[in-house]
Amino acid sequence: MTFIDGTVVNVALPALQADLKATITDVQWVVEAYALFLGALILLGGAMGDQLGRKRVFLFGVVSFTAASILCGLATSARVLILARALQGIGAGFLVPGSLAIISATFSDAERGRAIGTWSGFSAITTAIGPVVGGWLIDHVSWRAAFFLNVPLALIVVLLSLRHMEESRDPSRTARIDWGGALLGVLGLGGVVFGLLEWQPLGPSHPVVIGSLALGVICLVSLVIVERRVPNPMMPLDLFRSRTFTLANVLTLLLYGALGVVLFLLPLDLIQIQHYSATEAGAALVPLAIIMFALSRWSGGLVARVDPRIPLTIGPAIAAGGIALFARSGIGDSYWSTVFPAVCLLALGMAITVAPLTTTVMGAVESQHAGVASGINNTVARVAGLLAIAAFGVLMARRFDAEIGPRLDRLALSATVRMEIEKELPKMAGAQLQDVATDPRQRVAVQRSIEEAFVSGFRVVALGSAILALAAAGFGAAIRDRRGATHL
Repeated sequence: MTFIDGTVVNVALPALQADLKATITDVQWVVEAYALFLGALILLGGAMGDQLGRKRVFLFGVVSFTAASILCGLATSARVLILARALQGIGAGFLVPGSLAIISATFSDAERGRAIGTWSGFSAITTAIGPVVGGWLIDHVSWRAAFFLNVPLALIVVLLSLRHMEESRDPSRTARIDWGGALLGVLGLGGVVFGLLEWQPLGPSHPVVIGSLALGVICLVSLVIVERRVPNPMMPLDLFRSRTFTLANVLTLLLYGALGVVLFLLPLDLIQIQHYSATEAGAALVPLAIIMFALSRWSGGLVARVDPRIPLTIGPAIAAGGIALFARSGIGDSYWSTVFPAVCLLALGMAITVAPLTTTVMGAVESQHAGVASGINNTVARVAGLLAIAAFGVLMARRFDAEIGPRLDRLALSATVRMEIEKELPKMAGAQLQDVATDPRQRVAVQRSIEEAFVSGFRVVALGSAILALAAAGFGAAIRDRRGATHL
């Protein structure tokens, strides 16, 4: 459910933007509202499952996630959809961490590896199939069907869970749940993201922007202080004394931030600029999942054969090259000469990186802390996309504005027509010009100008994301030990 939702929603963004008349900031919030609460609550959800019962918390997450999915499908405005996506993120925060914990508690040591391998295989399959099925539903039914798809899946999950899943919990978990840490995490991330997303429409000096950023920073600093003092912290900071653990998580932050930005903007480019159908846009990303799945077993054994810094340097560097290739994309270019090579190179880089990165993170701490170490790394990966989309959204908007103004000036539009067009520009490539009072030839020229300005912004963001991935390779090269013997 969560893997399908994570890939389908990006493909649905152009359709829901047109239907709900949403701005590009609204579209960003559709993605960010979900990622914000999932990233901030995933550690809390894991702790609650350990203490209150993994089956109970897992099923609560499934039901909450599904109810929010129905609300998403019924949304009549961008604001309602954003609220529903936030509720979806809360449900996912309790659903996601329970899945692997339940597998670990259910299967013996001898069977656990095969069970987790099966889990990973289905994750890869749904990641590949999700965008294609979702794209078909968007093209032939509605973008709303992409959210209603969760309902039959949830019914199956609930029935199987009630019939076959046994309750489990961690008897050592007796301390009070870290509600304060969870609240500070939500407020901190929310403040920073809100400030960045409203930076462009309101301006950097607007009190709301300054206040949101200040609140976010204060809450994140307070989170660090609180987590050092509470007896049962949501995020044990002692783990970051391990040099390897810290460097691996910085690598995760940079690499998954770059990946999140690309996966957010690429469907918008393919559908709104290249005029792919939603199904075609979903299929365009299938090589990413296939290559990662095909190479997963091979890459998983790399750390046993070579120093971990080798794949953790080479992998992000290759991924950076793939992301940089997206900057070659123009208007009307062939998929096979532009998008396909970029997707394949990105997939190769991620395939080389992901399994060794997970192994390195888990091996950098003592075995009794493996669960929370995995949870922190998962959280960092989720938060990375959240922050990167917000930050690069500012860069994208500024580049778009810098490009579109001079292009429209050259078209010698009347003041009335220019005003009508500027009302649509906050939607960027989703601007709807059919009602603009001008002749068809001029409307085509305006549309072309908007598309060229969007592509210019996309190229700048792709290169910026490639730099992030290249920086991740630098941190991978700095990793020396796997067991955390070297401390900061």
